[in-house]
Amino acid sequence: MTERPYVLLSCAMSVDGYIDDASPERLRLSSPADFDRVDDVRASCDAILVGAGTVRRDDPKLLVKSESRRAKRVARGRSPDLTKVTVTWSGDLDPESRFFTTGDAPKLVYTASPGAQELAGRLDGRAEVIDAGDPVSFPAMLDDLGVRGVRRLMVEGGGGIHTYFMTAGLVDELHLVVAPFLIGDPSAPRFVGSGVFPQTPKRPMRLEEITRIGNLALLRYLVGGERG
Repeated sequence: MTERPYVLLSCAMSVDGYIDDASPERLRLSSPADFDRVDDVRASCDAILVGAGTVRRDDPKLLVKSESRRAKRVARGRSPDLTKVTVTWSGDLDPESRFFTTGDAPKLVYTASPGAQELAGRLDGRAEVIDAGDPVSFPAMLDDLGVRGVRRLMVEGGGGIHTYFMTAGLVDELHLVVAPFLIGDPSAPRFVGSGVFPQTPKRPMRLEEITRIGNLALLRYLVGGERG
């Protein structure tokens, strides 16, 4: 049986757990030094995953930026960029978003069964659309990524995706960057939403590393997912 990818979830948040504010502009919680660290982590992975909400809101490229890191990937026989992965329930994705139009690596879209055929037609030539069940099965998605040769998957949000992965016990490692301010707006998105999490006071994550990055703190946890 093909092994599922090792899942590394990466997130930056305020001290009070918010990943953005409620304004139209994207709030930058990280610094240039931390963005470079994230680029280095990306370069060590095979694929990167964000939710469809992040694709719509942030229009990210999700590319490895450093030319030296790209060159090292090529020297190891890998694509300079990671396979891009997104998950959508509604199928509301713009084929012209930068997720689809940048980078030469494969783009994979996992979606619920009812809309899979229609979405495949709309994204034809831009991405491969995979029927992931109804509702979408995250374990089945990871199984499929494993079959495709993805050994290390980086998950970058947003909060709904974090919540699904964490509650399902599918995260192996968590990189949590804490910014030195608070948001305090209940309408702003948080790191995770409500849910029943396997990580509890009786079963905590293991803090493996604490790194200072200027005024930011990087907390690296080994989660010990259930891989349900």
